[in-house]
Amino acid sequence: MKDRGARSEAGSILCPMHGQATIRGNPQQTDESRWAQTPLQDRLRWLQGFRLRLFDATDELCELMLNEVNKPFHEALTGDLLPLLASVKWHERYAQRLLRTKRPMGTPIWMLGQRHRIVRVPLGHVGIIATWNYPVQLLGIQLVQALVAGNRVTVKPSERSPKTQARLVSIAQVGLPDETLNLYSSGREAGARMLSEERFDHVVFTGSTQVGRSIAEVLATTLTPSTLELSGRDSVLVLHDADPKLAAASVWNMVSMNCGQTCMAPRRVLVHSVVYDAFCEHLRQHAAGSTPRRIIDSASGDRVRQLAREAQSQGAELVPSLETSSDEAPGDDRSVIPRLALGAAPSSRLAEGDHFGPLAAAIRCESLEEMLEIHKKCHQHLATSVFTADLRAAERLARELGAGSVAVNEVVMPTAHPGCSIQGRQESGWGTSRGEEGLLAMTRGIHLAKVPKRPRVPVGEPDEKAIRQLRGFMKLLYGRGRRP
Repeated sequence: MKDRGARSEAGSILCPMHGQATIRGNPQQTDESRWAQTPLQDRLRWLQGFRLRLFDATDELCELMLNEVNKPFHEALTGDLLPLLASVKWHERYAQRLLRTKRPMGTPIWMLGQRHRIVRVPLGHVGIIATWNYPVQLLGIQLVQALVAGNRVTVKPSERSPKTQARLVSIAQVGLPDETLNLYSSGREAGARMLSEERFDHVVFTGSTQVGRSIAEVLATTLTPSTLELSGRDSVLVLHDADPKLAAASVWNMVSMNCGQTCMAPRRVLVHSVVYDAFCEHLRQHAAGSTPRRIIDSASGDRVRQLAREAQSQGAELVPSLETSSDEAPGDDRSVIPRLALGAAPSSRLAEGDHFGPLAAAIRCESLEEMLEIHKKCHQHLATSVFTADLRAAERLARELGAGSVAVNEVVMPTAHPGCSIQGRQESGWGTSRGEEGLLAMTRGIHLAKVPKRPRVPVGEPDEKAIRQLRGFMKLLYGRGRRP
């Protein structure tokens, strides 16, 4: 779920509905240990309060999302607020278990008497460069994980959703020590400026692959680690034994949801020839009532319309068609209709999926091998879907698809599970966000070893007898003939 225009510029953010947001464009380097040294139970009490305040602000945040990014109320509710609230509740329940000090397994016998522990501590100062297409859900979960782990956080909101994200940050700031959560400005150049003015221990960016590369280059100069959740251009595989009605309904839902502006939304649907005709017929029924939606900007709208016309000129059937639909609202170059191009060529630009809007290619395939060949031509996989009646075969297939998340008989929706993580690979980025691994990624593990005065490993160079004894001891523990 990405912002394809995630460059920003420094400036003051004012939210007329709530007065002035807390702006700290260049926060003082205060003692970051104050929040880090706050007991986890107290951090979780803050988290509970955040959840309750967030719930109370539901209508307010939904209205802001409608005004800034054209997100309808029901999509703001189900796509942003509900997943974030579920994630907050999940962290309230499981964060203490995940962050507790643990004993490493399998201490060797020759370390007899030593006590080894892995202690989780915060990374320090975390910078978040936020995106606009899910402005509450994505930023909210990133905030929760960074703050529950004990980090100080600076947020650069998207220039496309500054009021929404300023309000979200102001809700989170309640109950936090001063300078724990800071809001940077949101203009187009602010992201680069923040990285040059601040010193971070970790940076989280959600957005396009192009901007992600630029950020990685900047961070490389200081060896600052990062989490880059970048663009996806993924596939749906509808196998020969799939339910074509279910596949069509699920695909259409995610092509049209959020006006197709979801990084994990499918860009190509690879349908086995056995069920292709039935899939297309069910899809036509879903698309029959399609109405125009407003995309984020005119450039994205132009790109979607261009690819649709190009696919049609190459022989694909547009559903709904350009001729029979009312299509875009007159005079509004941001208005587009969700569509699938049935029978699109695997080599078409549309099948490549390098766009961010409500359009996907449906490609007829004769075998699973053909599906995999087309799927693997793209190197941006975040969430792949497989429709099949054979769940065991789907589990085996999931290992070949290259995605961090694979949904069987559904598209994208299971990725909202609060305990599961999102991991980019190749051109879709690196690092882990959300779920268990995402929370742990906001910490570093310290190996703490407590060694008694005795027994101790002898110091100095051992004599021949000691060497023989040591070799015998090693053979007994690790050599041939030792039982596992």
